[in-house]
Amino acid sequence: RAHVGDSGFLTFSVNCCCRHHKGSVVKMDVRSGENINGTRMSWNIWPSTRLDATRVIVPLGCLYSPLKALENLQLVEYEPVICKARDCGAVLNPCCFVDFHSKGWTCPFCLQRNPFPQMYAEYISETSLPAELLPMCSTIEYILPAQCSPPIFLLVLDVAVIEEELDQAKDSIQQSLAMMPQDALVGFITFGAMVYVHELASAALPKAYAFRGAKEYSAQQVAHQLGLGQKNPSGAASQSQAARRFLMPVEECEFVLNTLLDDLTRDSWPLAGHDRRPFRCTGAAMSVALGLVEAACPQSSVRVSLIVGGPCNVGPGMVVGEELAETIRSHLDLQRESPNAKYTKKALKYYTSLASRAIACGFAIDIFACSLDQVGLYEMKVLSDKTGGYMVMSDSFSMSVFKDSFRKMFDCDEGGYLNQGCNAKIEVFTSREFKCCGAVGGLSSLGKKSPAVAETEIGEGGTCQWVAGSLDKNTTVAFYFDINNNQSTTMPANKQSYLQFQTSYLHSSGRKRLRVTTLSHRYTDANMADIVTGFDQEAAAVIMARYAVFKCENEDPLDVLRWVDRMLIRLVAKFADYRKDEPSSFNLTPELSIFPQFMYHLRRSHFLQTFGTSPDETAYYRTVILRENTMNSLVMIQPALLQYSFEEGPPQPVLLDTCSLKPDVILLMDDFFHVVIWRGEKIQAWFDKGYHELEEYANFKALLQAPANDAKQILGDRFPVPKFVQTNAGGSQARFLTSKMNPSSGNVAATDSSTVITDDVSLKVFMEHLIRLAVQS
Repeated sequence: RAHVGDSGFLTFSVNCCCRHHKGSVVKMDVRSGENINGTRMSWNIWPSTRLDATRVIVPLGCLYSPLKALENLQLVEYEPVICKARDCGAVLNPCCFVDFHSKGWTCPFCLQRNPFPQMYAEYISETSLPAELLPMCSTIEYILPAQCSPPIFLLVLDVAVIEEELDQAKDSIQQSLAMMPQDALVGFITFGAMVYVHELASAALPKAYAFRGAKEYSAQQVAHQLGLGQKNPSGAASQSQAARRFLMPVEECEFVLNTLLDDLTRDSWPLAGHDRRPFRCTGAAMSVALGLVEAACPQSSVRVSLIVGGPCNVGPGMVVGEELAETIRSHLDLQRESPNAKYTKKALKYYTSLASRAIACGFAIDIFACSLDQVGLYEMKVLSDKTGGYMVMSDSFSMSVFKDSFRKMFDCDEGGYLNQGCNAKIEVFTSREFKCCGAVGGLSSLGKKSPAVAETEIGEGGTCQWVAGSLDKNTTVAFYFDINNNQSTTMPANKQSYLQFQTSYLHSSGRKRLRVTTLSHRYTDANMADIVTGFDQEAAAVIMARYAVFKCENEDPLDVLRWVDRMLIRLVAKFADYRKDEPSSFNLTPELSIFPQFMYHLRRSHFLQTFGTSPDETAYYRTVILRENTMNSLVMIQPALLQYSFEEGPPQPVLLDTCSLKPDVILLMDDFFHVVIWRGEKIQAWFDKGYHELEEYANFKALLQAPANDAKQILGDRFPVPKFVQTNAGGSQARFLTSKMNPSSGNVAATDSSTVITDDVSLKVFMEHLIRLAVQS
């Protein structure tokens, strides 16, 4: 849409999903921004003063997926037009005010007037607009002239595991070599008691450089020992040539690396006794791996993938001692600072220093941890959290959770390019009325100051620019904003806010790209009568969950639970309809109706509750929810439940409630980390008698097959691949389902095996308490 204003400017309005008519409020499509721009806002109509922003309770936030596959994304192969103001740098977009007479444009962020470049000025008119000024191109991607190196994969393999596990890990690596783009560079490091950097250039004689496991190495020390740092006249060219011994194109070294893996055996370092753990120097191995890529290819598309099968017990970053009698720390040990948590603080400090080195060079660090016991993810999670690398946790290298997830990391698109962007930098630009408090989700602050930086910090704050070593189509970052207007007076009528995200990243095609997304939202009036129509309760639940998980890093989870409760009580007290002290009069508008339900399940989840989980499991769950898209995050908070039965026909969504545990149905639950098929007692009894194998019971066979097919589709589409659980009423693994369910009283199925015994309050009791507290005067 476009119209010519009094001043002669042509103004474009984008992302206006709601029109406000006098005397009526039109329902808003709060999800529309996701397919157009990859964004979801907690509030799609904004409070106009700082005081009003505190009154709406839920933070003003945006969930942005920088590399989301969008329906009509415009790709253009030229440089963007950038605002020339000293503290700006925003890119030309549909929200700009264009003066066709003087061939200039006004930046909506800093209000600076800019002339169009010669190429634009010659052709631009009301009927001939460049792509970036078209209203449907509020998100546009520029393919820039800058060339970049092909992707680089450095695989760091733990060989201090049993032979069966090592064989499975080797098998997965060999499969991945066949899937990598042939021009991708690959390097290989193994570690046990020592660290070995393997040369891939020589087919005749395998050669490896050994590093002591008890020592920390700087980039300079690694470069010197590997012969990358020698000074000679040819300089960088010779360093690149020296690095080619360790980082080679897949097509050139595939045979050598496959041979090396075939001959690789378990670490032969002798154990001191059967009551000792095998020596494992994970910390030193990561230090050496980073040293190699820091010296050879800084600011390139680098992934360092750690494949580990046990805890580090040697050298820097150790999390447990050598003796098996010494158990690895639990949540209780961390709270009480017990003796077996003595390594934790030092290890956290060490891995944080490694993460800082990776961030400075734009690398991503992945962790694939496969063990029945903890491996130290709690201490190492900072490596993935800060760099945007993947984290996958499984019980064994033989399980599909590891094997399929590792394979999917190398999936390519139709053009043969990897489905990921590397060394990404995300920058935020805001109009003058609001500022950015920070971001939460798989990235790190670059400490860049600008007028868009707020004083209040949430997550990675105090900056307008962040770095992420890796992004994929699901990677989603939560940005939090603060209204700048301290005046009691509201904004002028129909005043718009303007927000722009600029994401530059290295594409695996060898070109640098820049994706620009520009949004505009209307400010509400003084009485905020229409603000609730712009409330997106799904996005708000995820934004609140991320904020709560971030707070858990530095605060007691019990305090965070109380904070979530207070925020929920204040929100419903503000926006619900009721008469004071009359709970029966309470009514929630449709825009808010399921938000309390999300908060109920969030309170019970492993993201905030540590009971029954190890520190490693908690670290894994929290890392994953901080970077997934809105729908996946909602499934983590409140799992999806489908019912299959003879009466209902196609599968029906049912309540995540114990009343759904019926003897004659099959249930399929998806909580993102697990996919569970549960059979009622009657169904299981028929299965045990083999009815599904008889021709006359073909419909029973079809009923059993339907949830299996749906589960297979979920497992095929998702990363990390969930754990698949097949169980029945009364089965030992039914806990995966029953622990997530609302324990409603009175509606429990009559059979004992379907009864859930728990101390948790039901959703009904939770809502009764919430309503009573909200309406009290």
